[in-house]
Amino acid sequence: MIDMPSLPIGGARISYEIDGDTGPLVVQLHGLTSSRERDALLGLDMGRALRGHRVLRVDARGHGQSTGTPREADYGWDALARDLLALLDDVAPGERVHGVGPSMGTGTLLHAAVADPARFASLTLVTPPTAWKRRRGQRDVYRAHAELVEAQGSAALRVADRAAPVPPAMAFAPDTVLSIPEPLLPTVLRGAAATDLPRKSQIRGITVPTLILAWTKDRTHPMKTARRLAELVEDSTLVVARTPYGVMAWPALFAEHVTMSEARAADTAARIG
Repeated sequence: MIDMPSLPIGGARISYEIDGDTGPLVVQLHGLTSSRERDALLGLDMGRALRGHRVLRVDARGHGQSTGTPREADYGWDALARDLLALLDDVAPGERVHGVGPSMGTGTLLHAAVADPARFASLTLVTPPTAWKRRRGQRDVYRAHAELVEAQGSAALRVADRAAPVPPAMAFAPDTVLSIPEPLLPTVLRGAAATDLPRKSQIRGITVPTLILAWTKDRTHPMKTARRLAELVEDSTLVVARTPYGVMAWPALFAEHVTMSEARAADTAARIG
């Protein structure tokens, strides 16, 4: 494995890579127990269809090539948002960026956009996770998974994950391994159990163009959350994938969303000027 650049933030080293030398910056996150490398294997590298942009791919703390910390609270989406904003302050000071990420990445982006709305030029929320009232059941699942890992190891969690229903849109996804070291995994899972999306009133304040990419028949990433986010964010578009072909279209849809957002911003600036 090639060592990538990393930045010390809050007791961890956050690993990242930047593709491209010029153009607006896109920051790409990933989901719980995944990494930028694993998401690429799963076909969730949303930045691969972009041209004329720099793409910053980040491994969240405790995931992939990033190191972790022993505090459960460090893995809440609000804490990961603080990591993200600190990283952006270092690698892209003062720049407005386009943010994209699935599940945990969506939670991180929403908290970051609420905390620093001027930082983002657009958002793309991929497979939004359980939230608000539905989050209560997911908390129990993650806590049970943490206890399973402590009792039987991460291999037992992989067996349980394989037995879970697979969304039709991911029917042909390759088998991959978890991207968190086993000793840290229970802490990360309990941190995920304790977190949630920002309050609905806060999400209503998001004004940047927002694309929501969802898929069907997934209890962990329910359509109910995606639809509610589409209602809350006024300038949003919801696209639903029901087959693997729908997911294959997502990188192109994301690239179109980014370029259209930039064109709209340029047109607004020209009219004001």
